Amino acid sequence: MNDNDDDDTTNKLGKIMLVGLAGAGVAAGITGIASAMLFSKTLPRPNGVDESIVAEFADPEKMAEYTKKMEYVGVWAESVAKEDIFITAKDGIKLHAYYIPAEKPSKKMVILHHGYTSKAMDNAPHAYFFHNEGYEVLLLDLRAHGESEGKYVGFGILDRFDTEKWIEYVHERFGKDIKLVLHGTSMGGTTVLMALGIESIQNSVSAVIADCAFISPSEIFSHVMKKNYHIPITAPIINLDGIYSKRVVGYRFDEYSTLEALKGNKVPVLFVHGKQDKFVPTFMSEKNYEACTSRKKLLLVANAGHGSSIFENTELYEETEKEFLKDI
Repeated sequence: MNDNDDDDTTNKLGKIMLVGLAGAGVAAGITGIASAMLFSKTLPRPNGVDESIVAEFADPEKMAEYTKKMEYVGVWAESVAKEDIFITAKDGIKLHAYYIPAEKPSKKMVILHHGYTSKAMDNAPHAYFFHNEGYEVLLLDLRAHGESEGKYVGFGILDRFDTEKWIEYVHERFGKDIKLVLHGTSMGGTTVLMALGIESIQNSVSAVIADCAFISPSEIFSHVMKKNYHIPITAPIINLDGIYSKRVVGYRFDEYSTLEALKGNKVPVLFVHGKQDKFVPTFMSEKNYEACTSRKKLLLVANAGHGSSIFENTELYEETEKEFLKDI
């Protein structure tokens, strides 16, 4: 090999390194852009209902069927007496809920948690059921939703501590002997499961009902990016976004999970999921069920999309709740 060969080899290695660095730079740029899009689309306070979630709820024909089927709930929700309640979260923001008193004084209460981009009275079908069962009903606006304050969504990780504050409020007003049921749908379901990781809630709650709950923000974000945006490798995007979220919002996407919260859980849990849920896959409730160490039941509802089990088969849903709660 002569000097010219050495020069040629050096030049070739240099070009390869430059191409590699350029490729890494492009990849990093794409990751950064994707991370920014993920953060801006999901974390800030929603302006309204997320249409992509509505699309996963049911097809237009079924939506029309559900709407007609639940007309009586809408009439009831408009006419029933409601009290606005505000409390202060641990980080100082104001949280809002509606309180619907039981027809007769009761020592049992349900605290209802809605899903992402939803609001308190979207839980009216569940409120109607529990009200008729003689429960005091508290319908929460989760942080950054409805009339609750907050710039950023908690995705269960922050909301579990808000639930703890609501339970403190309930104990102060109604007494510590009141039997509490936590019910949540989608992000609300994740919230009530994550709340079980808090010792004071373990000692305060009689039962939990988690409908179509996801495992963690990182798990659901990864699933949606793969399904909707065909991004095969999501970890770099979620990790980068999680670091930024920790600094701005206060939590990483993989900071906590329902699986962690359910380790050693002693509170009975009813897990519900629609078999046709295309937004939060059914396997997430199956994994939650497997991780749960307490008395438990898993209800999978045929033909139900995301959050629509109560509408698809109201009788089955409510009879399962009655059976599950009757001895609690």
